[in-house]
Amino acid sequence: MNKVLVFLLGLPLGLLVMIYRYKIVQFTGKLDWAEEKLGAGGTYTLVIIISFVIWIGSLMYSLGTLDGIFLSLIKYL
Repeated sequence: MNKVLVFLLGLPLGLLVMIYRYKIVQFTGKLDWAEEKLGAGGTYTLVIIISFVIWIGSLMYSLGTLDGIFLSLIKYL
């Protein structure tokens, strides 16, 4: 049930962050380091990257592939 809940909340959350990125940046303000490292509009790019990580991360967790990746990384450490 936990993985289904992450799937049902994570995918729309990532999509909503992507859709409302302009309002999110207007609310939080621009980050100087993101503008410096990612170029002009870097804060918007950072919000897009975060939404993509939320979306892909919740999909991978709900399908069980994220567990396999972490277990294989721990095995080699």
